[in-house]
Amino acid sequence: MSHAPDLVIAHGTVVNSFGRQAAHVVVHGGKIVQLVDASEPVPAAARTVDAAGRMVIPGGVDGHCHVAQVTGRFRTLDDYRTTSTAALWGGTTTIIDFGIPRDARETPLAAVLHKKELARESRCDVALHGSVVQWDETVPWQLEQLAAEGVRSVKMYTTNRGTTMADGDTILKVMREMVRLDGLTYIHAEHDPIIADCTRQHADDGRISIEHLHRTRPELAEEISVKETLAMAEYTNAPVYFVHQSTPGAVDLVAEARSRGQEAYSETCPHYLTLDDTVYGTSFPEWYACCPPMRSPETVAALRDRLAAGAIHTVASDHSCYDLAQKRERTDDIRAMPHGLPGVETRMPVTFTAMMDAAGGAARVEDFVEVFAAGPARINALPGKGIIAAGFDADLVVFDPAQERAVDGAALHMGTDFSPFDGRTLTGWPDVVVSAGRVVLDADGFHDPGPVGRFVARNGFREHQAAAGAASAPITVPATR
Repeated sequence: MSHAPDLVIAHGTVVNSFGRQAAHVVVHGGKIVQLVDASEPVPAAARTVDAAGRMVIPGGVDGHCHVAQVTGRFRTLDDYRTTSTAALWGGTTTIIDFGIPRDARETPLAAVLHKKELARESRCDVALHGSVVQWDETVPWQLEQLAAEGVRSVKMYTTNRGTTMADGDTILKVMREMVRLDGLTYIHAEHDPIIADCTRQHADDGRISIEHLHRTRPELAEEISVKETLAMAEYTNAPVYFVHQSTPGAVDLVAEARSRGQEAYSETCPHYLTLDDTVYGTSFPEWYACCPPMRSPETVAALRDRLAAGAIHTVASDHSCYDLAQKRERTDDIRAMPHGLPGVETRMPVTFTAMMDAAGGAARVEDFVEVFAAGPARINALPGKGIIAAGFDADLVVFDPAQERAVDGAALHMGTDFSPFDGRTLTGWPDVVVSAGRVVLDADGFHDPGPVGRFVARNGFREHQAAAGAASAPITVPATR
């Protein structure tokens, strides 16, 4: 390098999913250019951040966000400026949003192009998933266009009839197309006939308010949908990714499929790891309106055990930014109220705390990095993300794993007026956040970089997995607790 680098993160313990080392991280032009052993002098740079006594991990990748989402008559209250700012406050430097058709008139391609245009205001990097609701003869061409745009995954819902639900024929045909295009199929798995019938029975009995949400969407509905979808994925040889799994049974089904050689992945969310269905008996049950709902305390504990055992591949926020006024419009009828929780900003500390709780305080930070950054980047075929190594994007988080803070919902930055974790003491907050080589958060607060977020075109799924598997991990010091 002919001149001094832009930035050095000095004296930190660099933690990747595959190991850790004491090193100075040298950054220039938005990229990591070198890791220098910490026993060596700190390289001169335009700016130096001292990370002594703290850990440096890859910037988070949140593979499941809903930004400016329209569902029926409700629209989330955020935009890309708001959500990307909140993501950076929470140590996430890349978000993946969904181009979901707003109604039957909007095509999958148009939905993605609309979101791509909105994303010009993002402060952090953005990638996109497509979505198909109804098959027609134009879908193969539209999926080809999406792949050409760098959108290599498509989400489909097995529930929500009349709005976003895709029928079995559509799911099967899209899976075939995604295999052809080297893409990944995302699935929201809940068995619609069971949910519709269960909800109808509760409505007939007058038990349809928010206090009864968890009883209308039983665990069986999720698990039978996962089982059916895995069968379709096996039949088509399609890689499949299940969003927001809330039960250990659903995770186990994916693990069993993987043991048979299927390419299948489990995602869960921070709220399913930490909140249980007793929240629907509190004074503010509307704070927890989401689908799937919270599960029993026993189910939550077992889900955390699966996370600690490495059976869950990613933890994503499923960020949906409604406010309490929207949620309180129809708390009397769960069929008419918006479902979804704000969480892009709190994903890091809630996940880290849950992992520490599951492991009795002895969880490996390497395992946290895997579900927070490395796994989401690799599975979603995001080039340059999820690893601290020369040539990768300079997306970095400095944090003290022992630091505790209480969540103040009113002080967060997600564009809403509550957090489902309000008042909880959590461990693992970011001290310094670097996005594309820019220090955007430090002891002086947030430094708005402006609309500099880039759209990240993704690689082919199997192409990327093969390349990631062939790459050698630059481990200097073996992983330790």
